[in-house]
Amino acid sequence: MTSPTASTPDLPARYALAQRVAQQAAERGLAYYQGREDLNIEHKGGDRRDMVSAADCTLEDFIRAELQAAFPEDGFLGEESGSADLQARCLWVVDPIDGTACFLNGLHNWCVSIGMLLDGEPYIGAVADPNHRELFHGMRGQGAFVNDQPLRVSSASHVREGLLGVGTFYARGTEHFIPFLTQLLAEGGMFLRNGSGALMTAYVAAGRLLGYYETLLKSWDCVAGLVLVAEAGGRSNDFLRGDGLLQGNPYLVACPGVYQHVREMIGPMLDQD
Repeated sequence: MTSPTASTPDLPARYALAQRVAQQAAERGLAYYQGREDLNIEHKGGDRRDMVSAADCTLEDFIRAELQAAFPEDGFLGEESGSADLQARCLWVVDPIDGTACFLNGLHNWCVSIGMLLDGEPYIGAVADPNHRELFHGMRGQGAFVNDQPLRVSSASHVREGLLGVGTFYARGTEHFIPFLTQLLAEGGMFLRNGSGALMTAYVAAGRLLGYYETLLKSWDCVAGLVLVAEAGGRSNDFLRGDGLLQGNPYLVACPGVYQHVREMIGPMLDQD
């Protein structure tokens, strides 16, 4: 990876843009959410668990247009509309509504996630939750915040000291999930699944969750959150290894005091491509 140099693109401007567009998209999403009964719902690839609505597509179109109008040289990867110029130094990775199932079923656990990679590394992140009026945001070397409050991961040293976010959805890796939960419960741990990987990652950065493990996550669900966790003092596995950007990988973020313990409970599948 290339290190940022004097010729680095205007990162503060991109950071400000990510925050603004995430908030604007979230407010637009809230209007759709309040009228969700009228939305047309489709199922990706025939999988009835994997839903997409007109709101997802319209919001992604809005986000993509705003980002490209400001920085047309940047690349883009979105959950709904695919990719453009993945080799660009600055690559935006976007989920217009992370937690679509929650969104469509009237649950408040959804958000807009906008992340940016610089030379292949997570560098800027903005996660906007309009239902709770929270904007999680951060940039490498500049800290992470919820609205104006600095974020810091939990100081816990054992899984019994709080809640661990967990999740499984895709077939790949699900056979490891119940054995992991069995170990977690045996250790006195408790778990939460709220339906949004981006929000659960942000909650790790905020110290609300000890960590978050997903058997397979996609990059648009977590690139923004990886910035938040790193800037808040947390740890993560090498999520982007192999073809993680396009195909996803097993995923773990956690506070330093429990990271290794949780990693050992997960086992070697965490690092399998």
